Amino acid sequence: MTSRFLQTLLDDASRPFRGGGHFAYHYARGKLSSDCIFRELLKRGIFPAEARFLDLGCGQGSLFGWLLAARQLFEKGNWPSDWAAAPKPLSLRGFELMQKDVDRAARAFGPNHPLVEIRQGDMCKVDFGQADVVTILDALHYIDHARQKDVIRRIFAALPPGGLFLTRVGDADGGLPYHICNWVDHAVTFVRGHRLPKLYCRRLAEWIELLRGQGFQVETMPMSEGKPFANVMLICRVPQ
Repeated sequence: MTSRFLQTLLDDASRPFRGGGHFAYHYARGKLSSDCIFRELLKRGIFPAEARFLDLGCGQGSLFGWLLAARQLFEKGNWPSDWAAAPKPLSLRGFELMQKDVDRAARAFGPNHPLVEIRQGDMCKVDFGQADVVTILDALHYIDHARQKDVIRRIFAALPPGGLFLTRVGDADGGLPYHICNWVDHAVTFVRGHRLPKLYCRRLAEWIELLRGQGFQVETMPMSEGKPFANVMLICRVPQ
């Protein structure tokens, strides 16, 4: 059941990106099928039952396609019995620095999607508004340490009590897997048509200290299944 279900979920989640062009479709399909974080977020019930989502550094919106497809399958009753219920997105807002990715998202979701809104913008400058869940997947290390702290401070302010900030980072204490992860990061960035960025990484203990210093309660979860990486998911909540 699970393998067939995952194939159906992947097909449904990547289908909108056909409208974004050949690259958009195959990039979404490759990302969603090969990265364990998308599956684990749903299986483990990390997200609340319903939420206003804000994804910073959202790319072309692959996470949004995944969440929409998951909810549709859940409502149809096509859902693994040992998985948590799929979250219901109330809104899906994203900011992405690279205009090419924003253009791909616009072609994928269309200009008048009832839930999805993806705009070009720098997470260090845009107004976050209010959200129940904020995500930054593999992008926080692209900004320098001072701006990391400011972004996290503003995320905390944008969330209600019990709100969730979810991010994935590389542990700079991770040895060779950490360096492999950075190499892959640079390669993917290059393939997407962007300049190779300078990375501002931290040891896992430093990430946790930074987040707790801004008021978050922090849990950690390894998130590199099947790959020689040093990736860790940080599940950060505003205290009730």
